[in-house]
Amino acid sequence: MAPRKSASAKQSTFTAPVATEPASTSVRKAWIRKTTSQVVLDQIGRQEKKVADMRADLSHEERELAKLNKAKAVLETD
Repeated sequence: MAPRKSASAKQSTFTAPVATEPASTSVRKAWIRKTTSQVVLDQIGRQEKKVADMRADLSHEERELAKLNKAKAVLETD
């Protein structure tokens, strides 16, 4: 049976890095909690943008399909 290593044998040698600049130089923007209505309005805006993008993609695909259908018609006449 193999001998077990004790927990004291596994000591961590990790040391925290020392900051060269003081932490007060980086000022973070204060977090402002959104209201429920703001969250819903943001979701509506994102969904509207997504639908607009999908409509643009759909119109592009429909134009491509029309071109291919014209080519198909030409090929079928031969």
